Amino acid sequence: MSIVELVNVHKVYRIGEHDVHALRGINLRVEKGEFVAIMGPSGSGKSTLLYLIGCLDKPTSGAVIINGVETSKLSDKELTEIRRNTIGFIFQHYYLIPTLTALENVELPMVFKGVPREERRKRALNLLEMVGLRGKENRKPNELSGGEQQRVAIARALANDPTILLCDEPTGNLDTKTGKQVMDIIKGQNVEREVTVILVTHDPSLSSYADRVIKIKDGRIEQF
Repeated sequence: MSIVELVNVHKVYRIGEHDVHALRGINLRVEKGEFVAIMGPSGSGKSTLLYLIGCLDKPTSGAVIINGVETSKLSDKELTEIRRNTIGFIFQHYYLIPTLTALENVELPMVFKGVPREERRKRALNLLEMVGLRGKENRKPNELSGGEQQRVAIARALANDPTILLCDEPTGNLDTKTGKQVMDIIKGQNVEREVTVILVTHDPSLSSYADRVIKIKDGRIEQF
């Protein structure tokens, strides 16, 4: 069974008096443990596609199926449970809480999940060590470089041990060397823990990390 499946998915946004067709009949299957890169120009619909897979939005029509469950039929509470327990998100903009330390930012998803304080602190420290930030756990985001902030964001995305990792331009704000470090961490999770990775990017150099590249243009898949 595919871990992610989209069946004839359309997404239409109403802007003023006009309909904007972001996705036009997307059919897609992603297998467990696969690393898929979705590539296309700005405005092609790739981020919209990622947000539908991540249960951050619902399709106008068609089905988005995660682990065999059609998400459009779920309540907001059930969608929150899927996001909390199954999916990790890494964005181009790190979205760290500026008033929290690196350690507290990583702990936050576990707080919402109800993980006991001692357990979540231990896991957060282990994750920060994994991404090379042990010793910087008490620094706030403005005391870290962009690459360090993105590594905190990766640790946070992995806090609840997701089976699916969604990455939206994760190296977009980083230099080449730092971007490679970030991608090596993401690829390591895919290889070592069989985390399914779906990466959205316009950077062709990142396609080498993927098992499969999907090209999207004007809301349609052009090429597998």
